[in-house]
Amino acid sequence: MDASFTKVLATALVLAGLCAPLAAPAQTLYKLVDKNGKVTYSNEEPKDFDGKVIRIQVDPKANTATLPKYQPAAPAARASVDVRALQEKVAERRAALQKAKNNPGDDDVQWVGNANGGTRAVPTEAYQHRLAELEHSLKEAEDELHAAQKNGR
Repeated sequence: MDASFTKVLATALVLAGLCAPLAAPAQTLYKLVDKNGKVTYSNEEPKDFDGKVIRIQVDPKANTATLPKYQPAAPAARASVDVRALQEKVAERRAALQKAKNNPGDDDVQWVGNANGGTRAVPTEAYQHRLAELEHSLKEAEDELHAAQKNGR
């Protein structure tokens, strides 16, 4: 056997010993070193072994792994998502305002007669109020976007 295979086997045996049931108070492994320096591990004490035997006590409770604490996504990763979402919000509100201005409904205007006999369209109070709300909503979205860009979100 070559040295790398022996190391892999030795590591596997140690890990197998560490993975035994945790109910046992302590476990014993034996490190066997023969006269040529070859190292092997065993969970049983060898009989008639003419090399060096090293007894290793393993405390299963001392060899427990802990998982790393949860780390939320990095601010830079969230930043691009937040800014993109806010940019979409601004675009949607701008489009809604433009659509309302370009396409008033029949109930959004009143036709008022002129002294010269013609008529002209006059926006209703409800339509003016709706446009003001859309403009305010757009302004809020733009302010939110600017704040996010300024703060690096």
